[in-house]
Amino acid sequence: MTASDLEHLLITRLVRQNGGTTQTWRRAVGKVIVRDRKTHPHCNWDVRPGGTEAQRAAIESLLDDVRLECAFVEAG
Repeated sequence: MTASDLEHLLITRLVRQNGGTTQTWRRAVGKVIVRDRKTHPHCNWDVRPGGTEAQRAAIESLLDDVRLECAFVEAG
């Protein structure tokens, strides 16, 4: 899975679970940051969520689940 695939997965799940538009959630999620596996051996990606407090809470909750499913992504 690439970082853009992961971004799409996050946004799709957020829309399904919380409603709203893909554009709104795309802005709130931001870009997926891919880190080096050598320095991040358990999960090599992260996001810096923005948006409202409720949006950030929804994103953080989803991130916990998705990290268990997909700990590593490739750049792209």
